[in-house]
Amino acid sequence: MTTEIYLDSNATSVVLPAALAAATDAMGQRYGNPSSTHATGLKAKVILDEARACAVRLLGVGNGRLMFNSGATEGIQTAVLSSLVALRERKDAGEAIGTLLVYGATEHKAVPESLGHWNRLLGLNLTLHKLPVDHHGAHSLNALRDIAGQAAMVCTMAANNETGVISDLAGIEAVLRQTGSKAYWLVDCVQGLGKLKLDLSSTRIDYAPFSGHKLNAPKGIGMLYVRAGAPFTALIQGGGQEGGQRSGTENMAGIAALGAVLGALERGDTFRSQAELCNFRARLADSLRAALPGVVFNHPFDTALPTTLNFSVPGLSSRELMDVFDAAEVRVSAGSACSSSKAAPSYVLDAMGFPLWRSAGAIRMSFGPLTDEATIAAACARIERCGAALRASCLIPSDRTAVPHDGLLQLGVEGACSWMVLDAASRSCIVIDPLPEHTARIEAYVRCQNYQVQAVVSTLPNAGRAMLVEALGRHFNRAAEADAYGWPQNAAVIALDNGAAATAITLGPQVLACVPCGTGNELRAYLLGSANEAQLPAAAVRFAFSARPAQQALHEIISERTLLCPTRDEENQFCASMNAEPSAIIAADAQLDSSALEAFLAAHPDACLVDVREPYEFAATIAPLPAGRLALSVPLSRLAEYASAWLGAEQAPLVFFCRSGNRSMKAALCLRRLGHQHAYSLNGGLALATPVLLAA
Repeated sequence: MTTEIYLDSNATSVVLPAALAAATDAMGQRYGNPSSTHATGLKAKVILDEARACAVRLLGVGNGRLMFNSGATEGIQTAVLSSLVALRERKDAGEAIGTLLVYGATEHKAVPESLGHWNRLLGLNLTLHKLPVDHHGAHSLNALRDIAGQAAMVCTMAANNETGVISDLAGIEAVLRQTGSKAYWLVDCVQGLGKLKLDLSSTRIDYAPFSGHKLNAPKGIGMLYVRAGAPFTALIQGGGQEGGQRSGTENMAGIAALGAVLGALERGDTFRSQAELCNFRARLADSLRAALPGVVFNHPFDTALPTTLNFSVPGLSSRELMDVFDAAEVRVSAGSACSSSKAAPSYVLDAMGFPLWRSAGAIRMSFGPLTDEATIAAACARIERCGAALRASCLIPSDRTAVPHDGLLQLGVEGACSWMVLDAASRSCIVIDPLPEHTARIEAYVRCQNYQVQAVVSTLPNAGRAMLVEALGRHFNRAAEADAYGWPQNAAVIALDNGAAATAITLGPQVLACVPCGTGNELRAYLLGSANEAQLPAAAVRFAFSARPAQQALHEIISERTLLCPTRDEENQFCASMNAEPSAIIAADAQLDSSALEAFLAAHPDACLVDVREPYEFAATIAPLPAGRLALSVPLSRLAEYASAWLGAEQAPLVFFCRSGNRSMKAALCLRRLGHQHAYSLNGGLALATPVLLAA
């Protein structure tokens, strides 16, 4: 039984059972070619005709064309091609056609990409013009009025795929009519099917593409409406199917399934009402407000589809939110599904004028009109679970002080690293090379765990520590004077393994020693280890923090087992050592297929399973992972701390896993570079794994 809660319906939707049955019937019983004139073909043609007739009634097609195709992208391509071919013919005939191809700034990328493609291939050399939107995502009608006379084609959408904002189509049409614009008008109706009342033939809309998989039909089936009298050029020529409008044998399974969905819409006995959907959205929004302090919604509810929530949380990236929701088996996306895999801000929210933290940290939560009460109730409970996991990990404010951590914590951004040395017993820590990007995160972490920061030090002078010191307030130890590197001037003297003297500060049972190095001593390195009577032997140095140019100067005062913790980590190595192997000679067998996991564990009873997801993901995990072994939680931010211990012990096999296999592969390669050749990554991660793990 699945525990998944799917809230990404704007990306794709679950197939309606009746649609699945209709597709199966079309493939198994009425499998004929609808172009054939024998009885078997006629049975298939009935499916085609009934589905089209239902669509014509529902969408108010009137005397316009309604053809089946593969989906919205093909429909957009056909509409743009048809318009631009007609524009070229008009231009060749000496008619003024306008110079602008206008598209909404929040339009799906398929539209401007198609415009640019056909504009270039047809040699029209028209100018693509982005129509701005306001803070609520509404098209600027004044801006459209200013350029309507120059527009050759105008492309807008019925409702936005990221925010659910509903376009003022009546207002846009009024502007086009009032200005006497002859521009062809494309309206992307993908998100509007089944959610907005459409009577297309009563409008000035020339083209309207639809995609079945956005409303409980399978992928690969869609429709295109073309207004009566609007120009048309077939994108696909061939056997003349679809009345010569779209050649190729029809996708009868898809058409049958889409017909079943359209029939359910027409009958009104399957999908939730607008009032019910609005209630569901309100409940989800209330849960998000309670679980995620400071959450902001990136669209007005009164002018958006009730099935879409787009939100951001101060201090949290979209990747962090995605990961914690995914651990709780709540499927959401960052912005649109087409771009959620890319670490880029939402161009939709950028166009709406939101600050970077909102556009870069946005999450889209969307559900379909099939959603039931039980799903919403379960989703609200999972949202609270995610909030609790984030509070426990000090990523959002909490009324309670979190349990403090020991050891080493690494924070990384774009190849640079900040490090924190933590001592739970004394509730104190030291920060090394803090990045400005991490100021808020470190400050929140320190306050949440009620640490006292003994020092904020850098490997270079004046390297951005002042911002963090100011933010820490009373949590920073200001008793001692510090030099330009942040190093306390009253630090005790300690002897290193080569006999040289250094200064050191104590943190619980460990010391952090400061070592000037580099030409002119302009660089600093910091050694962390256990001192013995004012001495720090090389064998007792567990970690060395420095810029890479300074590392060679450390070979006399650290051991082969000392881990080098860089201030720059462009290659995601996390840490290294003096004898670390280069990546090029890492064994190719580091990936372990999930199908072979049980056999591997049986053959290696001493193997340790290691979950490298972040603590908030581990805490939010909802899916039962029965049988087998316990899994140790070691997030990548703590990998260096654990690697130090693993390298010093008998090297039992380590099997790292995460959500998708990307992070676990980095961990496995890190351990192999350091000399642990029995480190593996679970290929595909938990997303593809057979459930044999027991997280604990």
